[in-house]
Amino acid sequence: MKFDAIIIGSGIAGIWCAKFLNDNGYKTLIITKNQVWDANSFYAQGGVTMALDEADVPVHIEDTLKAGVFHNKKEMVEILSKLSLKLKEEIMNYGFKFDPEITKEAAHSVSRVYHAGGDATGRELHKFLLKKDRSYLLDETIVFDVLLKNNTAYGVSVFRKNEKFNIYADHVILASGGIGALYKFDTNARTISGDIQGIAIEKGIKVRDMEMTQFHPTVFIEMKTSQKMLLTEALRGEGAHIVDENGERFVFEYDERGELAGRDIVSRAIFKHQQKGHKVFLDVSMFDEEFFKNRFPTIYNKLRDYDINVPYEKIPISPAFHYFMGGIAVDCNSKVDNFKNLYAVGEVANTGVHGANRLASNSLLECFVFARKAAENIIKEKFKTKHIEFDINNEELFKEKDKYYKNLLREQMWKNVGIIRKESGLQEALEFIENTIPKLGRLAKLRFLTAREIVKAALNRKMSLGAHYRKDEHA
Repeated sequence: MKFDAIIIGSGIAGIWCAKFLNDNGYKTLIITKNQVWDANSFYAQGGVTMALDEADVPVHIEDTLKAGVFHNKKEMVEILSKLSLKLKEEIMNYGFKFDPEITKEAAHSVSRVYHAGGDATGRELHKFLLKKDRSYLLDETIVFDVLLKNNTAYGVSVFRKNEKFNIYADHVILASGGIGALYKFDTNARTISGDIQGIAIEKGIKVRDMEMTQFHPTVFIEMKTSQKMLLTEALRGEGAHIVDENGERFVFEYDERGELAGRDIVSRAIFKHQQKGHKVFLDVSMFDEEFFKNRFPTIYNKLRDYDINVPYEKIPISPAFHYFMGGIAVDCNSKVDNFKNLYAVGEVANTGVHGANRLASNSLLECFVFARKAAENIIKEKFKTKHIEFDINNEELFKEKDKYYKNLLREQMWKNVGIIRKESGLQEALEFIENTIPKLGRLAKLRFLTAREIVKAALNRKMSLGAHYRKDEHA
């Protein structure tokens, strides 16, 4: 089997890249680990940030740089914001309708976040794009290796229905998402576990900013599933308060912007307050019930299912891992550094736009902008691979105790590589990871390789920066 392009992942970044390839006659295969909708894009409650007009572009750039503590790549942020102007028109011309209200989220100077379905933007966009997608699809398929030789990608090795086989292509696009399953509490789709980053690390592909892990401050974690329920930033953008059991809006003790400070600041404030023995809640009582039900239908219905009488009753919250700013290093065309035909788009990539802390709702924008740039570069370069047969990696994919060790890793990462870090905890996590890797099947090993790189990067950055907060520096 040979394709013009293989895309690993079925989120918005992968599907949007496929759109332009398919429009230009490319035979494109999308491979997804589970079902096609089991992607972070589908669960994105927040919207798509798009600059309002030419005058707003420099303001959006400045907001993005400030949120990222100026650790961002400025030229990439400029590409992101300038191309957002075209994107708005393009998505709507394609037939998609956003809600009429444009909203404001934390760390934005103005309202520039476009929503659909109230708090179901990702789901609505994902469904819409999937209906139009003309790619070949291979679902319930695990990619366990990428076939690389002489700075060229030749395809992938996959495991499907108890069979291993290779699939070849002229281009490989990594669009597999982030690392949620590495942490005990996370908001990610259940399949998001950092394995493709692990393959990159194993192959010596450059990764960047691996210590930059973003925790969402407002998450409902009182549920049995591993994926916890995100409570969108838009709630606070429209007036919800973070309070403790005494009704105190304590976040103002940490930042004058209170609930509308950057995610890293709000997450640390909640985490520290909890460590002092307080309980923390999101107060949504200022919303009229009918408004709340229509503006945040997903949150309203799910919380009512958990017997929380919103908006009248406060919602118990905690931070949880949400988004990975680090990833596989790419250039302005989403091409992986030093490779001829290997690309990375979406959360798996590090374009540099997010810096040390992602600005709310810039992630879907990044998916759209840089997925298109990848497709355009592929079409422009017309690269073709010569056929080479690769032996299939015969490493054992699964071992009996993999699940046990994966759960221990999630505990370690939450405890020692989470919202607040210190040298001794990071060393403890590194030692655990190093000692455990030889005991694992290949798939578990890949996520441990990603975790190890995160820990090493966190150890190397001695000073706090954005989402990376070193307690020893602030002792």
